[in-house]
Amino acid sequence: MMIVMGLPGAGKSSVLAGAEGTGYTLLNYGTLMFEIASKEFGLSHRDEMRTLPVAKQKKVQEAVANLLSREKGKVILDTHCSIRTPRGYLPGLPFSLLEKLHVDSLVLVTATPEEIMGRRKTDGTRVRDPEPIESVREHDAMNKSFLAAYAAHRGCPARIIYNHDGKLEDAVRQLKELLE
Repeated sequence: MMIVMGLPGAGKSSVLAGAEGTGYTLLNYGTLMFEIASKEFGLSHRDEMRTLPVAKQKKVQEAVANLLSREKGKVILDTHCSIRTPRGYLPGLPFSLLEKLHVDSLVLVTATPEEIMGRRKTDGTRVRDPEPIESVREHDAMNKSFLAAYAAHRGCPARIIYNHDGKLEDAVRQLKELLE
């Protein structure tokens, strides 16, 4: 399994869309979490998940980990490296979850904080809290730290792919090279 992560607005979904047709099954961790959280806690949209108490978020993460542990073959898991909550940054991939998965590699898709902020402003599909650029910088730094910890824990390679404005094809090419 390859796990591809990124901040909201980094362009992770766009990079992954460009890698379609590679023979990999794409699973979205947030979608799986929302399916469980909406039934369990009555949520109406996936952006509400980050406002759940940490204990409830962990419960949903555990349920998704159990589902993912049964996945076989060539899988790309689309998720977030960390989640900014009112109480701080929650690991998107707690070690207890990672231990259940066969992880071949980890990828972090990112961009400059300015690019991320610009993309968020034009994305009408999500409900986002207003956030200063300093907070985006901090979250990106946290993601890089979490990425290193996840890779060290699983003993697998980690890669950062920069998805700069106007350079989507280059980011897709880098991801496809990792899938070969």
